[in-house]
Amino acid sequence: MLRLTELRLPLDHPPQALEEAVRERLSLAPDALESFSVFRRGHDARRRSAIKLVYTVDCVVKEEAAVLARFRAEHPNNPHVTIAPDMSWQPPVTQAEGARLASQPEYRRPVVIGAGPCGFMAALMLARMGLRPLLLERGKVVRERTVDTFALWRRAELTPESNVQFGEGGAGTFSDGKLYSQVRDPRFLGRRVLEEFVKAGAPEEILYLAHPHIGTFRLVSMVEHIRAEIEAAGGEYRFGTRVDGLEMEAGTRRITGVRTASGELIAADHVVMAVGHSARDTFAMLHAAGVQMQTKPFSIGVRIEHPQSVIDTAQFGPSAGNDLLGAAEYRLVHHASNGRGVYSFCMCPGGTVVAATSEVGQVVTNGMSQYSRAERNANSGMVVDLRPGEDYPDEPLAGIEFQRHWERQAFLAGGSNYNAPAQRVGDFLAGRPSTTLGAVVPSYKPGVTPTDLSKCLPAFAVEALREALPRFDRKLRGFAMEDAVMTGVETRTSSPLRLPRAADGHSIGTPGLYPAGEGAGYAGGILSAGIDGIRIAEAVALNMAGRPVEGLGL
Repeated sequence: MLRLTELRLPLDHPPQALEEAVRERLSLAPDALESFSVFRRGHDARRRSAIKLVYTVDCVVKEEAAVLARFRAEHPNNPHVTIAPDMSWQPPVTQAEGARLASQPEYRRPVVIGAGPCGFMAALMLARMGLRPLLLERGKVVRERTVDTFALWRRAELTPESNVQFGEGGAGTFSDGKLYSQVRDPRFLGRRVLEEFVKAGAPEEILYLAHPHIGTFRLVSMVEHIRAEIEAAGGEYRFGTRVDGLEMEAGTRRITGVRTASGELIAADHVVMAVGHSARDTFAMLHAAGVQMQTKPFSIGVRIEHPQSVIDTAQFGPSAGNDLLGAAEYRLVHHASNGRGVYSFCMCPGGTVVAATSEVGQVVTNGMSQYSRAERNANSGMVVDLRPGEDYPDEPLAGIEFQRHWERQAFLAGGSNYNAPAQRVGDFLAGRPSTTLGAVVPSYKPGVTPTDLSKCLPAFAVEALREALPRFDRKLRGFAMEDAVMTGVETRTSSPLRLPRAADGHSIGTPGLYPAGEGAGYAGGILSAGIDGIRIAEAVALNMAGRPVEGLGL
């Protein structure tokens, strides 16, 4: 099979144009093209008056070797025709081999802590390899968790163990469901994650769109389907089960089990720690237990909202509203004169700003979209980078305390009732508090309080944001519009720490513990977390089978 990249066609091209472009690229006779499929479709909107769709296509042709040789001879410097790579995934331990291991009298099941994308992908792969994993989740099943999350949004009632951060599906369940990543993926594990998601009910278009997404409601049913798959393959879920301690062998510090909040001891030699970036009490427990960890940079800022129509027009011009383009996204970066980087984060077209706290007396914002991306506003995190050792002590848990400080300030500025502090962009740039809001209606629930966001952010972040917003307006007309709304605070951009691991996946100094996913500092979204879950599952399975762990990219 051949892969053709950079096939560029007009936005309104007729259906047969893509096939014609494939034939033209390869100089094929009419009967030489046997079949083709779209591997990826994106768009190039740099010229708003002439937006192009950009395709990557896999095709089957007669006499493939001769066709490829002819193309390379005629176009020696053209890299856009290659052999399509093998993207299949083969488990390193077969189901039969795993079943034999699991049938031994001394067998101890691998334990996965956390039912987010990293945890459920790790558990799914382990179950498929016959290893009968036990998945422990502190929160609730996704439907019950949804009820608790809506209670915060609608009635300002927080359930600390069941919210946007904790529960089946992880933090990504209440998000835009973005399924793209910038992580290096030479083994095409991201494709494996997407294929599992499609099998679980995600739309097939996520396999080829350049920026695929699912949306919250589809994510809910999808994670239920994956749970059923894991259980059918011999895995087990336990909800409402928070892990509060580790059991280790004296001298070697090798993991021998975990203790739950109820006092139960679960024996285990292989524990995958996939708890997400907000399990602060778990990080404190790990630190007290002597598990190695280190500070990691993250960011702080706000959510900014504009009418989606403003973003659509700024990005797509006369093509705004085209169904193939959908709701416009943006990605913005500015290096401020005070040395800070300012950038957009987790942009949610046609979405809402949501309450994402997991602790009493704090306010945290995040963004969410449904699959349709049909809400009136676009929102994005607008955040400023932080520096361990300069902005807070270079100590493992110091970033968490930094987050908590500003989340408490936001809670107070919002009225101490889980309302979020908000400010018009015009007022923020002028350095005056907002007393009312304008044409842009904020979407955050349970509500917002107009105020001065400089009370909720470090001074250097306020300075950098005030410089960046007008610069972004030059790139996207209307971005610094007076009535655009900023809502604070955005603090959970990524984990504030990392749990270092060796090339075989073990926590350094704590054999048998496998740090994984976003909370451990090895992922930054749904797709990359799922990829890391597969890699860690492979490492666990190989170790259980007594075989070397090599080439997994850990």
